[in-house]
Amino acid sequence: MEPAELQMKVEALEAALKMATAVNSEAFYWWCTALMISIHAGFLAYEMGASRAKNALASGVKNLVAFAFLVPFFYFVGWFIYNAFPSGFSISEAGAGALPWAQSMGPNLSDNASGIFWAAFTLFAATTASIMSGSVIERIRVSGFTILAIVLGSVVWVLGAAWGWHPSGWLTSVWGLHDVGAAGCVHTVAGFFTLGVLINLGARIGRFNADGTVNEINGHNMPMSLIGLMLIVMGFFGFLGGCIIYTGDTWMTIYSTPATLSAFAFNTLMGVAGGMLGCYLVTRDPFWMMSGALVGVISSAPGLDVYYPPLAFMISFVGGLIIPKLNTILLTRFKIDDAVGAVAVHGFGGVWGLVAAGVFAAGYPNVEGPAVSFTGQVQSAVVFMLLGFLPGYALSYALKMFGLLRCDENVERAGLDLAEVPVKAYPESRALPAFGDGALSPAE
Repeated sequence: MEPAELQMKVEALEAALKMATAVNSEAFYWWCTALMISIHAGFLAYEMGASRAKNALASGVKNLVAFAFLVPFFYFVGWFIYNAFPSGFSISEAGAGALPWAQSMGPNLSDNASGIFWAAFTLFAATTASIMSGSVIERIRVSGFTILAIVLGSVVWVLGAAWGWHPSGWLTSVWGLHDVGAAGCVHTVAGFFTLGVLINLGARIGRFNADGTVNEINGHNMPMSLIGLMLIVMGFFGFLGGCIIYTGDTWMTIYSTPATLSAFAFNTLMGVAGGMLGCYLVTRDPFWMMSGALVGVISSAPGLDVYYPPLAFMISFVGGLIIPKLNTILLTRFKIDDAVGAVAVHGFGGVWGLVAAGVFAAGYPNVEGPAVSFTGQVQSAVVFMLLGFLPGYALSYALKMFGLLRCDENVERAGLDLAEVPVKAYPESRALPAFGDGALSPAE
């Protein structure tokens, strides 16, 4: 064979291998994105189950409406923010490639990456917005929730992602943040955004007595909630799979540090188990046991690439022990009516995960900026807390002033399904009372 012919064959093989790698990577993120849809099936099930029957469909419909709005908003706004603001509030040149009219923002046979990464990030955004949704059930207006979800999902969290979940994000390049599983920009931001909303939204009618003691308000279908939470856990394997990048030679984290899917598999499963057992031991509550699986995922998320699996279990187990206690403090001492404990699970769970990485992953080198440190992790956690809380409080306060945040008292007593949804969740059950027919007991 002539040298020129041999060279052509080698080049053809290299091109074919490059294309196969691109297509395989594209397929991987396609299925990660599809798997993340199960997170939203889970949110639907567990929130409807955690609601009383009179509010079941309204609790689900608000999620569906927000999801549908969020997709185009992330296309037109969110993806640009991620690419444009890694250094702070100055606009990076890379943002031009994420504008809606850019060549990479549509079908392009030479681009196997842009659309699939945009899709994965869109599902990250939708997941972030849905974290808030369970906390506010049974009294928030669908319109008000949709506005809050759009802002959280297409602006607030993705600004945090640009700062701390980007190869050049300033939290990493300046402070050495390491958060491969997005405990900060997703969970901490969403949890503290939710806290700001809950302060203005207020508690459900009947949640507190005049003397400040707490009444239990039980959802109408605990098994549905448990199945929904398990679906969310399943979906997080897609979420975390989307947090790792295949370069053709090896896997890399979002920060371009080396990693393997094996490390993610070890530590995700150990985290799930640790969080479940921790929450179960302190509550004996099946709802909190399954919420503990989420606590475990979040607690170990920042160091999935580097933790020794028993360490991931221990960090998540400790998270499972403390997070239910923090939820009780929010409820009893601060009168924050978080219907599903999302502020504690996601907000404080995210903070614990970031701080734990500052202790147990300290010294691990980042590609850009200083090595992982306790100080850098704590400072970054504070940034994420403020980035979530301040917009959540300000926007919900504005909606409250315009009467768009909370439904009318009579609507809340009768059930939001009657006002927000034109069909009944359980049409063959007994008729619900009309507006103004008196207060219902907390269990109804």
